[in-house]
Amino acid sequence: MTVNKWTAAQVARKVIDNEDLFILDVRNADAFEDWKIEGHKFEYLNVAYFELLDGVEEILPKLPTNKEVLVVCAKEGSSVMVAEMLSEAGREVAYLEGGMKSWSSYLEPVKVADLRNGGELYQFVRLGKGCLSYMVISEGEAAIIDAVRFTDIFLNFAKEKGVEIKHVFDTHLHADHISGGRNIATATGATYYLPPKDATDVVFDYKALTDGLVVKLGSSEIDVSALYTPGHTIGSTSFIVDKQFLLTGDILFIDSIGRPDLAGLAEDWVGDLRETLYSRYRELAEGLVVLPAHFMIIQELNEDGTVARRLGDLFKENHGLNIKDEAEFRRTVTENLPPQPNAYEQIRQVNMGKINLDTDEQTEMEIGPNRCAVR
Repeated sequence: MTVNKWTAAQVARKVIDNEDLFILDVRNADAFEDWKIEGHKFEYLNVAYFELLDGVEEILPKLPTNKEVLVVCAKEGSSVMVAEMLSEAGREVAYLEGGMKSWSSYLEPVKVADLRNGGELYQFVRLGKGCLSYMVISEGEAAIIDAVRFTDIFLNFAKEKGVEIKHVFDTHLHADHISGGRNIATATGATYYLPPKDATDVVFDYKALTDGLVVKLGSSEIDVSALYTPGHTIGSTSFIVDKQFLLTGDILFIDSIGRPDLAGLAEDWVGDLRETLYSRYRELAEGLVVLPAHFMIIQELNEDGTVARRLGDLFKENHGLNIKDEAEFRRTVTENLPPQPNAYEQIRQVNMGKINLDTDEQTEMEIGPNRCAVR
């Protein structure tokens, strides 16, 4: 039988379209437990590649016979060999092109909504890393918020839409992934904005992203308004887009809240985090739709593939917004933290402009799940 090759884009459609998929992951058990391809209806078998060097006969009874099996490894090579063995055994099988490395890098653009006066809002979902980026479009102009490092994806999307990128924002100095904001701004001549309280050590020019800043797109004047919301970092800033959407950066997620420790200042910033979540956000309209910069679990994706929820619903459902005792809140966000993101301090240095790395080095630094949230 023929061994098929699947791209990350094909797997992403399986996730977003809520389809079945059986994955044979041949990485080591610890790598699989830490991070895997997640889907609403996905099934898994994890058997390390080295256990299959003498053949695949022992795992055949554990694999379905009525559907194709997708074999996944770190970078592709091992999965190709296992897939070939399974094919020789008469099974319908495919492997993931580029392995988990390609899965970590893939972005799926999903339309969130039509804005008033003809604008559009898109969410770029990085399924393998949990990152979410945004493009706001209105009458030939675009603004990008929290772009990841794959700049060509944003540039090509803007070209397809026939729009000029005028503004590029980072809600904060990221620590879990490398920002593409500056490179997009350089390539397009757009203005790059960064909160000044996060930018004290950067070595490049930027425009200060300050509380109350309003940027208008197109003659229809779609508002992109900044709201200072510290806590994840001291400079963290949210955006209200078209008076309908609240882009919360890494302060508020669908199922959790942001961690305050990625600059080593958890005790210093936990008060700011609580003030933002329990005061600043409480003053906003509950009908605003929250669009975060990350998601943690596949259940946070809606049926259309977007990650979005009404602010009023999160006030009721998100545990991090319902800890009334301040001391308990402090314990929750300082003692219930997942492991630090891979190479987070180096990533911060890259985003400050202090070190430059090639593509392979950047890929290795970012490998692994999103870890921006309090558990």
